[in-house]
Amino acid sequence: MLTVVVGGFFGDEGKGKVVSYLSMADEVAVGVRCGSVNAGHTVVHDGRVWKLRVVPSAFVRKEAKLLIPPGALIRIDVLLKEMKETGVAGRLFLDPQTGVIEEKHVEAERASEHLKGKIGSTLQGVGAATSDRVLRKLRLARDFEELNDMLADVPNEVHNALRAGKNVIIEGTQGTFLSLYHGTYPYVTSRDTTASAFASEVGVGPRDVDEVVVVFKAYVTRVGGGPLPGELPEDEAVRRGWVERATVTGRVRRVAPFNVELARRAVMINSATQVAVTKADALFPEASMVREWGKLPREVREWVEGLENVLRVPVTLIGTGPEVGAIIDRRKELGFLK
Repeated sequence: MLTVVVGGFFGDEGKGKVVSYLSMADEVAVGVRCGSVNAGHTVVHDGRVWKLRVVPSAFVRKEAKLLIPPGALIRIDVLLKEMKETGVAGRLFLDPQTGVIEEKHVEAERASEHLKGKIGSTLQGVGAATSDRVLRKLRLARDFEELNDMLADVPNEVHNALRAGKNVIIEGTQGTFLSLYHGTYPYVTSRDTTASAFASEVGVGPRDVDEVVVVFKAYVTRVGGGPLPGELPEDEAVRRGWVERATVTGRVRRVAPFNVELARRAVMINSATQVAVTKADALFPEASMVREWGKLPREVREWVEGLENVLRVPVTLIGTGPEVGAIIDRRKELGFLK
């Protein structure tokens, strides 16, 4: 089975938590992370916090093979640092055609007043490297000797696993409305960030995908410029306990209440088959660390059911705390698991 996990808002929805949970719950054989180093995914497991920019969140399942696809971009220093921290040497592989960000790309973005000012870019060199790739002059993983032992044909690895009946998870980055095509242009990232794009990055077609899980946080956050409907003043965000800092930049995230219209559009664009909602405990403190649907307070269940009625997609996963295991998994009762 192939599952694609994507963000439904502007990133920071909790995809790292969802992917790491699913990798263990579904005994995932292969975890593929798309995107680039401008997106950080946080995994809280066994008393440790990992903030990952390259290594797939499926690393928590020690039996999983970890892959970086041809459509992704890496920075070698970030990759090697995270591999050491997570201990995944020997089971993480890159496609020979994975793009590599070099220092010149970072410097080019830091010199751009447009990206620094108006757009609020993370300035990690991603856009500049993407531009070089479009111009067919970017160096790829196969061009760097230090990566030779980590190269593998990622599309082939994924298809072989699927043919063998194994579970594969594709970890998308950022969020639907940061998509270069479907987001709040020009306040977007330098790539498409929808399920179709991530499948393409990996090298699988639409018929290969079994499930698309769109992840929403119980409220909306955004870093950098661009519209944020219903944005709250900072003091109100503090009062509600919704103040966060971005994983990569450390910037305070802008905050707004859950946006049903954006959620509905994200479900449509990504062909969602399931919805995951994280940080339900931030919206309803009484839901903190609850792990069974029937033990949630009635008002929380009614909120989730109301969301399902509007989105017309089942909410199968509900995050109730930062730990990977602090999640309510409704997939069996809703008919997604045998």
